[in-house]
Amino acid sequence: QVQLVESGGGLVQAGGSLRLSCAVSGRTFSNYAMAWHRRAPGKEREFVAVISQSGSMSYADSVKGRFTISRDNFKNLLYLQMNSLKAEDTAIYYCYTQGVWGQGTQVTVSS
Repeated sequence: QVQLVESGGGLVQAGGSLRLSCAVSGRTFSNYAMAWHRRAPGKEREFVAVISQSGSMSYADSVKGRFTISRDNFKNLLYLQMNSLKAEDTAIYYCYTQGVWGQGTQVTVSS
């Protein structure tokens, strides 16, 4: 059974950076697209970024140019590098693949 465990969240000032990680176990990591989603306080969960098996990337307009998704198929790790963070990026960030969600990691950006 696949398991996803996120880490790297925390409190950061606006304009700062964080890197989230998602450790994947129980599945051949390189065979699947991986994505990040987030849920801000009082809002629905929304798409942030996705990376395909071949490394193609796509982003939500709200994070394009500031966030970078990447993967390490040898270490079974998914990353989200977040730069120029804004208060509106405050949310719980979730790793997702093939119908499975991680438990999430909290990111709080102070203005």
